[in-house]
Amino acid sequence: MFPNKKVQKLIGSRVLVEMKGDQAILEGVLKSSDDYMNLHLDESVEIVDGERKRSLGSVVLRGNNIILIIPVDEQSV
Repeated sequence: MFPNKKVQKLIGSRVLVEMKGDQAILEGVLKSSDDYMNLHLDESVEIVDGERKRSLGSVVLRGNNIILIIPVDEQSV
Protein backbone atom coordinates (compact mmCIF):
# COMPACT_ATOMS: atom_id res chain seq x y z
CA MET A 1 0.00 0.00 0.00
CA PHE A 2 1.28 3.48 -0.85
CA PRO A 3 2.02 5.87 2.04
CA ASN A 4 -0.52 8.46 0.87
CA LYS A 5 -3.28 5.80 0.94
CA LYS A 6 -2.36 4.94 4.54
CA VAL A 7 -2.45 8.62 5.51
CA GLN A 8 -5.84 9.03 3.80
CA LYS A 9 -7.21 6.32 6.12
CA LEU A 10 -6.12 8.41 9.14
CA ILE A 11 -8.34 11.39 8.20
CA GLY A 12 -10.57 12.26 11.14
CA SER A 13 -8.25 10.71 13.72
CA ARG A 14 -5.64 12.22 16.03
CA VAL A 15 -2.00 12.04 14.86
CA LEU A 16 1.49 13.08 15.96
CA VAL A 17 3.67 14.69 13.28
CA GLU A 18 7.45 15.13 13.54
CA MET A 19 8.86 17.90 11.34
CA LYS A 20 12.37 18.43 9.91
CA GLY A 21 14.81 20.67 11.80
CA ASP A 22 12.67 20.99 14.89
CA GLN A 23 12.64 19.40 18.30
CA ALA A 24 8.88 20.00 18.50
CA ILE A 25 6.19 17.51 17.57
CA LEU A 26 2.70 18.54 16.54
CA GLU A 27 -0.42 16.71 17.64
CA GLY A 28 -3.82 17.31 16.08
CA VAL A 29 -6.81 15.94 14.23
CA LEU A 30 -5.96 15.15 10.60
CA LYS A 31 -8.53 16.92 8.42
CA SER A 32 -7.06 16.33 4.96
CA SER A 33 -4.04 15.18 2.97
CA ASP A 34 -3.05 15.44 -0.69
CA ASP A 35 -0.77 13.54 -3.10
CA TYR A 36 2.25 15.56 -1.89
CA MET A 37 1.55 14.57 1.75
CA ASN A 38 0.65 18.15 2.68
CA LEU A 39 -1.46 17.86 5.83
CA HIS A 40 -4.19 19.97 7.36
CA LEU A 41 -4.38 19.53 11.15
CA ASP A 42 -7.08 20.99 13.37
CA GLU A 43 -6.98 21.42 17.17
CA SER A 44 -3.18 21.20 16.90
CA VAL A 45 -0.83 21.47 19.87
CA GLU A 46 2.96 21.87 19.91
CA ILE A 47 4.74 19.28 22.09
CA VAL A 48 8.31 19.99 23.23
CA ASP A 49 10.22 17.45 25.38
CA GLY A 50 7.01 15.49 25.97
CA GLU A 51 5.20 18.56 27.34
CA ARG A 52 2.33 20.42 25.64
CA LYS A 53 3.62 23.96 25.08
CA ARG A 54 1.06 25.91 23.07
CA SER A 55 -2.14 25.52 21.13
CA LEU A 56 -1.83 26.31 17.41
CA GLY A 57 -5.38 25.65 16.20
CA SER A 58 -5.66 24.91 12.48
CA VAL A 59 -2.34 24.44 10.62
CA VAL A 60 -1.20 23.30 7.17
CA LEU A 61 2.06 21.31 7.04
CA ARG A 62 4.09 21.04 3.86
CA GLY A 63 4.70 17.41 2.93
CA ASN A 64 8.42 17.66 2.17
CA ASN A 65 9.07 18.89 5.75
CA ILE A 66 7.36 15.93 7.42
CA ILE A 67 9.54 13.14 8.82
CA LEU A 68 7.05 10.95 10.65
CA ILE A 69 3.28 10.58 11.10
CA ILE A 70 2.08 8.51 14.05
CA PRO A 71 -1.58 7.67 14.78
CA VAL A 72 -2.48 8.37 18.41
CA ASP A 73 -4.27 5.69 20.41
CA GLU A 74 -7.38 7.51 21.65
CA GLN A 75 -7.56 5.43 24.86
CA SER A 76 -4.09 6.54 25.98
CA VAL A 77 -4.89 10.27 25.71
